[in-house]
Amino acid sequence: MQLVAVRRTRFHGRKLQRAQNVLARVVLQAKYRASAKPLLRQLHWLSVRERISYKVALLTYKAHIMSSPDYLTRLLHRHVPTRSLRSSVAPLLLVPRTQTNIGKRAFSVTAPSTWNALPNYVRQSDSLAIFKSRLKTALFTTDFDS
Repeated sequence: MQLVAVRRTRFHGRKLQRAQNVLARVVLQAKYRASAKPLLRQLHWLSVRERISYKVALLTYKAHIMSSPDYLTRLLHRHVPTRSLRSSVAPLLLVPRTQTNIGKRAFSVTAPSTWNALPNYVRQSDSLAIFKSRLKTALFTTDFDS
Protein backbone atom coordinates (compact mmCIF):
# COMPACT_ATOMS: atom_id res chain seq x y z
CA MET A 1 0.00 0.00 0.00
CA GLN A 2 1.24 3.44 -0.91
CA LEU A 3 1.14 5.89 2.01
CA VAL A 4 3.36 8.67 0.77
CA ALA A 5 1.19 11.14 -1.17
CA VAL A 6 3.17 13.93 -2.77
CA ARG A 7 1.23 16.24 -5.04
CA ARG A 8 -1.22 18.64 -3.53
CA THR A 9 -4.41 19.83 -5.12
CA ARG A 10 -4.29 23.06 -7.11
CA PHE A 11 -6.39 24.75 -4.43
CA HIS A 12 -3.81 24.10 -1.70
CA GLY A 13 -0.96 24.99 -4.04
CA ARG A 14 -2.51 28.37 -4.82
CA LYS A 15 -3.09 29.08 -1.14
CA LEU A 16 0.51 28.23 -0.30
CA GLN A 17 1.79 30.32 -3.20
CA ARG A 18 -0.27 33.31 -2.07
CA ALA A 19 1.15 32.95 1.43
CA GLN A 20 4.69 32.81 0.05
CA ASN A 21 4.02 35.89 -2.11
CA VAL A 22 2.75 37.84 0.90
CA LEU A 23 5.76 36.75 2.93
CA ALA A 24 8.13 37.92 0.16
CA ARG A 25 6.42 41.33 0.17
CA VAL A 26 6.79 41.55 3.96
CA VAL A 27 10.46 40.53 3.94
CA LEU A 28 11.35 43.04 1.23
CA GLN A 29 8.89 45.68 2.50
CA ALA A 30 7.28 45.92 -0.92
CA LYS A 31 3.88 47.36 -1.66
CA TYR A 32 0.85 45.11 -1.45
CA ARG A 33 0.23 45.31 -5.21
CA ALA A 34 3.87 44.62 -6.17
CA SER A 35 4.34 41.60 -8.42
CA ALA A 36 5.64 38.68 -6.39
CA LYS A 37 7.69 36.96 -9.10
CA PRO A 38 10.55 39.53 -9.13
CA LEU A 39 10.50 39.54 -5.32
CA LEU A 40 10.84 35.75 -5.18
CA ARG A 41 13.67 35.96 -7.67
CA GLN A 42 15.41 38.66 -5.63
CA LEU A 43 15.12 36.49 -2.50
CA HIS A 44 16.26 33.46 -4.53
CA TRP A 45 13.19 31.52 -3.39
CA LEU A 46 11.65 28.77 -5.49
CA SER A 47 7.91 28.90 -6.12
CA VAL A 48 5.78 26.43 -4.16
CA ARG A 49 5.45 24.07 -7.14
CA GLU A 50 9.21 24.06 -7.74
CA ARG A 51 9.88 23.69 -4.02
CA ILE A 52 7.73 20.55 -3.97
CA SER A 53 9.67 19.26 -7.00
CA TYR A 54 12.90 20.04 -5.15
CA LYS A 55 11.83 18.03 -2.11
CA VAL A 56 10.63 15.08 -4.21
CA ALA A 57 13.85 15.06 -6.28
CA LEU A 58 15.96 15.24 -3.13
CA LEU A 59 14.11 12.30 -1.55
CA THR A 60 14.44 10.41 -4.82
CA TYR A 61 18.20 11.03 -4.95
CA LYS A 62 18.61 9.81 -1.40
CA ALA A 63 16.48 6.73 -2.00
CA HIS A 64 17.87 5.87 -5.45
CA ILE A 65 21.56 6.76 -5.11
CA MET A 66 22.19 6.55 -1.38
CA SER A 67 19.68 3.69 -0.76
CA SER A 68 18.08 5.32 2.25
CA PRO A 69 15.45 5.37 3.60
CA ASP A 70 14.74 1.75 2.82
CA TYR A 71 10.95 2.05 2.64
CA LEU A 72 11.30 4.63 -0.19
CA THR A 73 14.08 2.71 -1.96
CA ARG A 74 11.74 -0.26 -2.37
CA LEU A 75 9.26 1.96 -4.26
CA LEU A 76 11.75 2.95 -6.98
CA HIS A 77 12.73 0.70 -9.88
CA ARG A 78 15.43 1.33 -12.45
CA HIS A 79 14.25 1.65 -16.06
CA VAL A 80 15.72 -1.12 -18.22
CA PRO A 81 15.25 -0.34 -21.94
CA THR A 82 14.39 -3.22 -24.26
CA ARG A 83 16.85 -2.03 -26.91
CA SER A 84 20.36 -0.64 -26.67
CA LEU A 85 20.12 3.13 -27.17
CA ARG A 86 22.35 6.07 -26.41
CA SER A 87 19.82 7.21 -23.84
CA SER A 88 20.04 3.86 -22.04
CA VAL A 89 23.11 5.05 -20.10
CA ALA A 90 21.00 7.75 -18.41
CA PRO A 91 19.95 6.71 -14.88
CA LEU A 92 16.19 6.76 -15.47
CA LEU A 93 13.51 5.30 -13.24
CA LEU A 94 10.47 3.28 -14.27
CA VAL A 95 7.21 5.24 -14.00
CA PRO A 96 4.41 2.83 -13.07
CA ARG A 97 1.08 3.20 -14.85
CA THR A 98 -1.87 4.46 -12.87
CA GLN A 99 -5.46 5.14 -13.79
CA THR A 100 -6.55 7.42 -10.98
CA ASN A 101 -5.54 10.93 -9.93
CA ILE A 102 -4.90 9.70 -6.41
CA GLY A 103 -2.54 7.07 -7.81
CA LYS A 104 -0.61 9.80 -9.65
CA ARG A 105 0.08 11.46 -6.30
CA ALA A 106 1.86 8.41 -4.92
CA PHE A 107 5.59 8.68 -4.35
CA SER A 108 6.23 5.62 -6.53
CA VAL A 109 4.73 7.53 -9.51
CA THR A 110 5.68 11.14 -8.76
CA ALA A 111 9.30 10.43 -7.83
CA PRO A 112 10.28 8.70 -11.10
CA SER A 113 8.42 11.34 -13.14
CA THR A 114 10.23 14.15 -11.35
CA TRP A 115 13.59 12.33 -11.53
CA ASN A 116 13.29 11.58 -15.26
CA ALA A 117 12.40 15.22 -15.99
CA LEU A 118 15.67 16.46 -14.48
CA PRO A 119 18.58 17.34 -16.78
CA ASN A 120 21.30 14.66 -17.06
CA TYR A 121 23.94 16.78 -15.36
CA VAL A 122 21.72 17.04 -12.27
CA ARG A 123 20.87 13.31 -12.13
CA GLN A 124 24.52 12.32 -12.53
CA SER A 125 25.84 14.39 -9.62
CA ASP A 126 28.58 12.74 -7.59
CA SER A 127 27.53 13.92 -4.13
CA LEU A 128 24.47 15.12 -2.28
CA ALA A 129 25.85 18.67 -1.93
CA ILE A 130 26.52 18.92 -5.68
CA PHE A 131 23.09 17.45 -6.42
CA LYS A 132 21.34 20.01 -4.20
CA SER A 133 23.21 22.90 -5.79
CA ARG A 134 22.60 21.76 -9.37
CA LEU A 135 18.97 20.92 -8.63
CA LYS A 136 18.15 24.31 -7.15
CA THR A 137 19.90 26.05 -10.03
CA ALA A 138 18.00 23.98 -12.62
CA LEU A 139 14.63 24.52 -10.91
CA PHE A 140 15.32 28.22 -10.38
CA THR A 141 16.22 28.60 -14.05
CA THR A 142 13.08 26.85 -15.27
CA ASP A 143 10.90 28.74 -12.78
CA PHE A 144 12.11 32.26 -13.56
CA ASP A 145 13.43 32.09 -17.11
CA SER A 146 10.18 30.81 -18.57
